[in-house]
Amino acid sequence: MTDWNQQIIDEFRGNDGTVETMGFGRGLVLVHHRGARTGTERVNPVAAIRESADSWLIAASAGGADRNPDWYHNLVAHPDVSIETPDDGVVPVRAEDLARPERDAAWDRFKAMSDGFAGYEKKTARIIPVLRLTRR
Repeated sequence: MTDWNQQIIDEFRGNDGTVETMGFGRGLVLVHHRGARTGTERVNPVAAIRESADSWLIAASAGGADRNPDWYHNLVAHPDVSIETPDDGVVPVRAEDLARPERDAAWDRFKAMSDGFAGYEKKTARIIPVLRLTRR
């Protein structure tokens, strides 16, 4: 895990789910997952949109990198994970990789939330995956 991720995780946990760094506010979840190959337990902070009382959307943007983040591959391989949320504490969820056109509509919500996501889209040729996390 990078020092940057650890800083965000520490701020999230230390401020009851609020992260002022880069203006995240209460728009993050901490995704607890297992490595696809190693099985190693990991935690990553990820921008999230609360879709309903029982579901969240997350985007595997990786800041517009040319490849998907490792956590994305881990969630595809092991979709039963848990998240720490600002409002509901730890929640067991199942990850679903959204297909088009549902993915496109969800991605539009991320771009509407922050211009940064539109910038990520311009930086990469890949289609940025969007996943739905549904409470189990």
